[in-house]
Amino acid sequence: MIETALHTHLAAHGAVHADDRGVALPRHFGDADAEYRALRERAVVVDLGFRTVVRATGADRTSFLQGMLTNDVAQLEPGHNRPALLLTVQGRVTADVRVAAGDDALLLDVDIRARGALLAALEKLIIADDVELTADTTALIGVEGPRAAAIVAGIAAPVRVLAGGELGAEGFILHVAADAPAVWDRLVAAGALPCGMDALEGRRVELGIPRIGLDMDEHVLALEVPVESALSHTKGCYLGQEVVARGTARGHVNRKLVALTLEGPLPPPAAPLVRDGKEVGHLGTVARAYGAGTPAALGFVRRECWEPGTEVAVRHGHAVTIARVATVPLA
Repeated sequence: MIETALHTHLAAHGAVHADDRGVALPRHFGDADAEYRALRERAVVVDLGFRTVVRATGADRTSFLQGMLTNDVAQLEPGHNRPALLLTVQGRVTADVRVAAGDDALLLDVDIRARGALLAALEKLIIADDVELTADTTALIGVEGPRAAAIVAGIAAPVRVLAGGELGAEGFILHVAADAPAVWDRLVAAGALPCGMDALEGRRVELGIPRIGLDMDEHVLALEVPVESALSHTKGCYLGQEVVARGTARGHVNRKLVALTLEGPLPPPAAPLVRDGKEVGHLGTVARAYGAGTPAALGFVRRECWEPGTEVAVRHGHAVTIARVATVPLA
């Protein structure tokens, strides 16, 4: 199991860790409800050690990635992340990235569990381009919440601060080259409450934000998930662009990712969704939606089940849980 750069430090400060698809991450720091409230009302600091940085260097790095990724990376705003996807030629999702401009490189912030697929796909396509892709040891720390901007503005540390976080534009990602524990402590001293994945994932589900490996992968079309901010419809060609353009012109897909509230025993991810005896989809992320006061999930359903309030059954073992299509945000 992968341990993050902050693992030992956070364990000594009350973090309760668990295996999150091969990465040991803090589930909570003793009170997930309080962490959720701080996330909504103040500011929290989050260990983003499940993500990592890939550096793209070389004279052709911008033109190469402009032709590969779904968003416009030729005009990056300093100090900001820009979300993008790497697709297959069939328009399916290989990885999601946040792209930022460094002094001599483009910085690709990617889920560590998707890094291998991202590198393998891109390296196959580097032919005569002057581009080199290298994994970086930079630690990533997230700051989320209404007071996030004030917290990071006062941080006196040698870090790269980028606007655009796990939950959207309000958050920030800090790239920390050295002594991540000291940076974490400074953020806490500035007023950010340590927050684990329970509260973060609960809020992500409430907002309907998909995660790679749970809600999108090589079996999922980009147009089936709510990733509009990661797609440019004006920049021209990129890998999988024809499929995206064709689907956009048609105006619909046959299934899509929706938010679901759950009633009954908590089901596992990937459990099938059934209506009138017919399978109509499956679950992705399953979490507690703290603000909505209910278990909730993201899941794929077919077109006939998109209407909010539609009920489907989640089958898992001998248990049956009722799932209702909901409008985001759930809270």
